[in-house]
Amino acid sequence: MTFWTRTAGVAALLLAAAGCTAETTGGTGARETAGAGGAALTAVDSLTVKGRAPKTGYDRDKFGSPWADTDSNGCDTRDDILKRDLKDVELGDGECEVTSGRLDPDPYTDKDVTFVRGGRSEVDIDHLVALSDAWQKGAGKWDASKRIALANDPLNLLAVDAGRNRSKGDGDTATWLPPHKAYRCTYVARQVAVKKKYELWVTDAEKSAMKKVLSSCPGQKLPTGGTPTEAPGRFRAN
Repeated sequence: MTFWTRTAGVAALLLAAAGCTAETTGGTGARETAGAGGAALTAVDSLTVKGRAPKTGYDRDKFGSPWADTDSNGCDTRDDILKRDLKDVELGDGECEVTSGRLDPDPYTDKDVTFVRGGRSEVDIDHLVALSDAWQKGAGKWDASKRIALANDPLNLLAVDAGRNRSKGDGDTATWLPPHKAYRCTYVARQVAVKKKYELWVTDAEKSAMKKVLSSCPGQKLPTGGTPTEAPGRFRAN
């Protein structure tokens, strides 16, 4: 792992814990830039509001094979995000497989969490906008290429405490927020950014919850960047 990557990961987590969003670059090389999208609170009003569609037909496989290397850097998306978000990263053979590291701190709990590959991991990669939630708010009508892109976009991915990720399930802002309150503005701004980028809609309750959180931090910027909204043609989904 390069010195630059370690330094960027440290800076990103420190700024996130302070309620800011850093410009970060994972192994993908795609940039997530704070502020380029203006105020997150203002962006909420640009989202379409509709009722939640049925979950009928949803399957994880509709979003392609997990952690596809859509940016073609030779590493799978999971390892890209682990390298971006963990400290003290140790790699196996080559430059891709992350064997250990630490969330210091975990953005959802503000506690240190250790990652060790194999067995029951204490670190998950969260889809900030859950794939099931996306399915019910527009993605069910997309072609496979766009769904694969969403599932592997660094803008929508974050290394977090596994227990909190699993308690979230497919919750949206109206039904789940990180217990670490200082991170909530950053978290909701990321969800708004993803929904705006991919033209996913929100429910009335979700929009109200987003505005409630972001009203406490009206200067919170909307992150932009990540990877394109269409995956390369070589990727397929069921």
